Amino acid sequence: MEYTIQKLSKMAGVSSRTLRYYDEINILKPARINSSGYRIYGQKEVDRLQQIMFYRELDVKLETIKDILTSDTFDKGSALRQHRAQLLAKRDQLDLLIANVEKTIKYQEGKVNMMDKEKFEGFKQKLVDDNEKKYGKEIREKYGDDAVNASNKSMMNLTKEQYEEFEKLGTDIIETFKKAIATGDPAGELAQEGAELHRRWLTYAWGNYSKEAHAGVAQMYVDDERFTKYYDQHLPGLAKFLRDAVYIYTGMDK
Repeated sequence: MEYTIQKLSKMAGVSSRTLRYYDEINILKPARINSSGYRIYGQKEVDRLQQIMFYRELDVKLETIKDILTSDTFDKGSALRQHRAQLLAKRDQLDLLIANVEKTIKYQEGKVNMMDKEKFEGFKQKLVDDNEKKYGKEIREKYGDDAVNASNKSMMNLTKEQYEEFEKLGTDIIETFKKAIATGDPAGELAQEGAELHRRWLTYAWGNYSKEAHAGVAQMYVDDERFTKYYDQHLPGLAKFLRDAVYIYTGMDK
């Protein structure tokens, strides 16, 4: 079956403008242009649009989607199974948050008891799941499944007070390094204070701390553009400055 751009737009729930943009960037070309100049899409294009929308639902960037779909090794069946697993994980995450909200409502109405630890389980699970989605593959390759699983378990076992401290430390690290980078000295007092805060932050998620692993994580902030972008959005060069400070803190700069 074939569809005009208007019919495909209506069926898929995306705008005609979006489909025209996909054509312009060569991620979804129409099967043909008819004699009236209209874009016509066939079954192959419908299936490709579905794949694009699956990836977009998982917040994958268009340029990445294009690379995936145009790869010689792209396998539709494997991609669908991966989509299913990721969507199920997302559903589980939402179900946990919904259950947490529902129990909180009952708790406020005096119908059930709720331990402080329970109030944060949904948020901690979301943090674990988000980290797995963004960085899980690279971290597991670098540190192994056992280390990552132990880290995730440590995060889920945090008490209310520990979780609040973990969140606060994350903010304090950024603010301290923003001040420290102005000194230009990663070995200075402020930078080393930031490295100490970073160590404390990591220990909430790690069962065991080591200087080598600490330095390895800091190096990953520079090697992986996603980490670099996260830190450098606060101040350009922050990821590298943090790495240098941690190297000095752990003695790995020698």
